[in-house]
Amino acid sequence: MVTLIRTLADHSDDVSCCAFSASCLATCSLDKTIRVYSLNDFTECPYSPLRGHTYAVHCCCFSPSGHALASCSTDGTTVVWDTRDGRALAALEQPRSSPVRVCRFSPESTYLVSGAADGSVVLWNVQSLKLYRSGNVKDGSLVACAFSPNGNFFVTGSSSGDLTVWDNKMRCLYNEKAHDLGVTGCDISSQPVSDGECGFVYFQMASCGQDNQIKLWHVLFADVLGVELKYKCTLSGHSAPVLACAFSYDGQMLVSGSVDKCVVIYDTSTGNILHKLSQHTRYVTTCAFAPYGPLIATGSMDKTVNIWRLDYKQPCAGNTAENESKVAVEDWSEDDVSVWLGAQGLADFVGLFKRNNIDGKELLNLTKESLANELKIESLGLRSKILQKIKELRMKTSSVPIPDEFLCPITRELMKDPVIA
Repeated sequence: MVTLIRTLADHSDDVSCCAFSASCLATCSLDKTIRVYSLNDFTECPYSPLRGHTYAVHCCCFSPSGHALASCSTDGTTVVWDTRDGRALAALEQPRSSPVRVCRFSPESTYLVSGAADGSVVLWNVQSLKLYRSGNVKDGSLVACAFSPNGNFFVTGSSSGDLTVWDNKMRCLYNEKAHDLGVTGCDISSQPVSDGECGFVYFQMASCGQDNQIKLWHVLFADVLGVELKYKCTLSGHSAPVLACAFSYDGQMLVSGSVDKCVVIYDTSTGNILHKLSQHTRYVTTCAFAPYGPLIATGSMDKTVNIWRLDYKQPCAGNTAENESKVAVEDWSEDDVSVWLGAQGLADFVGLFKRNNIDGKELLNLTKESLANELKIESLGLRSKILQKIKELRMKTSSVPIPDEFLCPITRELMKDPVIA
């Protein structure tokens, strides 16, 4: 079940993009502004709206830590903002000042990519905020971009219908004609998938276009074979051009928005439509899943952003580990810890824990002293809350051996209705 929990109507023109961090939602618009909201109560941050662009803003995205926000505009610049106080850190000018349509941070925040209407694609060094490398697609405007979870490559989509795979040295590795009438969006799932037959790891990618279709792809990246883009299937839930698509954190769902004014949520494993939402009154231009919670944001040319809550638990690495004990907590990855923090209402600490490489083993070993001295969490109340949640986690996952007299002497299974003969 999906519930509409909030409608944000602060923009005065079409909403062009929305993006989540662990604790905030950013939206941008043709009204030249970017607005930033707290996920706690969806009130605007004190520094919002951000004003600095002189023309329409087309795209916005958070850095993985959530401390930086990038936005790009028809004015030919990509602006990097500090999300702690709303300061503009840099205005990065596209070569030839072409209108910038899309921007994305790499997973490690090493690079920021920007793509423009003249087909130029630029990798910026995030630390120095200087141009690192640049290139051009053969044809059309760049309108879409997505990084692989490992940051080794990224994919761009153009208005000519091509998907192009680049490595982080800006070498063009692969090109595929994907949508005849033009690509409008693409996304890569953050969860890599193992191919049992070949032993390779591939990434699940979705692209959408003016042909009313969403296509699912497998992107294989192997040193020996290079890059291979394998078509998987087509999702046909819309009756008009699809303008945006985005994966859920675990890659098991995909949300899309379209000119038909509908939002569709798919199960990526079966291709089935889970939900079709039709509350927007004009084209749905953007959609995004929250990284560590059951929220979806959709933006439209009706000048609003709708916030939806999925009223069931998404199957994700953290939930599997905690509830089904398939993965022991000490074996959790840093991403699993991030999911668990989000589920416990501690999403504000995701960036801090990631910067300090807190995995499952480290999580279980955290103490009052390490939270204060090493992680620098000053609030006593917050330290106590985290420790209490960790204590509950230990209790849930601690395995108590079953006494031998409770086991069947033949099957060695727990007896439910024992009878003495």
